[in-house]
Amino acid sequence: MKKITWALVATVVTLVISAGFAQASTKEEVQKRGALQCGVSTGLPGFSIADEKGAWAGIDVDVCKAIAAATLGDATKIKFVPLNAKERFTALQSGEIDALVRGTTWTLTRDSSLGLNFTGVNYYDGQGFMVSKKLGVKSALELNGAAVCIQSGTTTELNLADYFKENNMEYKAVVFDTHDATAAAFDNGRCDVLTSDQSQVYGLRTHLKDPEGAVVLPEVISKEPLGPVVRQGDDAWFNIVKWTLNAMIEAEEYGVTSANVDEMKANSNSPAVRRLLGLEGIGGKGLGLNDDWAYQIIKQVGNYGEIFERNVGAGSPLKIARGLNALWSKGGIMYAPPVR
Repeated sequence: MKKITWALVATVVTLVISAGFAQASTKEEVQKRGALQCGVSTGLPGFSIADEKGAWAGIDVDVCKAIAAATLGDATKIKFVPLNAKERFTALQSGEIDALVRGTTWTLTRDSSLGLNFTGVNYYDGQGFMVSKKLGVKSALELNGAAVCIQSGTTTELNLADYFKENNMEYKAVVFDTHDATAAAFDNGRCDVLTSDQSQVYGLRTHLKDPEGAVVLPEVISKEPLGPVVRQGDDAWFNIVKWTLNAMIEAEEYGVTSANVDEMKANSNSPAVRRLLGLEGIGGKGLGLNDDWAYQIIKQVGNYGEIFERNVGAGSPLKIARGLNALWSKGGIMYAPPVR
């Protein structure tokens, strides 16, 4: 009995020690390397896409930059790793990347069986459909027998099957590995319909030969909460990525922007703002970061409202309304726990 007890104690101690090493490993590795390795899409307007000079931009890219600003104090110290849907989870599980910010839907299966943790939601989306105006289709319920272009390895495939089954319709799936290939196939008439997250559909439409010749149908057939993902077993890193996103949302709620953050840091009497900027309260101690971790995010990248507007909102070619992605105080569901 005593041997069994000591064996159990030894096992628990080993697990605790192992967990301790694991908790520190990703942040230490990133800081030792001097750069964050962030997994993004292979190219999706508004979310993560590289220009002809290799400069990446998008709402997912900005979340990567915010993680680097919090951890390294420099939003430019990133290696972007473009991944298709099939590659993304393996890249994170194997340690090829430190975080995955690639329009990935938070689901029970992914959260509970892949050894991964979702850290929050940086975009509330839903699956939509795009068709050529020439077809004269006004509703997704008119798509019986259609050929549908779709990206493999996504929740989109499963939602599509459920929707057509529920509505007693048939379809032919035309499957591709990347967003670009899917959009090119639609553009070249290989399918009648392209389906993906609705924000992605709007983004892909901007790259068609004739964007005005395609229309996005009104139906949204699923919930697609998209957010950053990290490996399980590293709670310290999980907290850093989670609170990076929370800090951006909090900053918008308190009106702290990249333009006024210095003035707010110097003159604000708001306890909430002073805690966010590391002037009062716990600062960066709980995260193992400098006290100005959130200040660096806001100064170098901006608050959540800023990154939304310039990448997918009114200041972008996509011009997507905030909708569910508005703050909870402005009719949306974007909400962050208090930084205190």
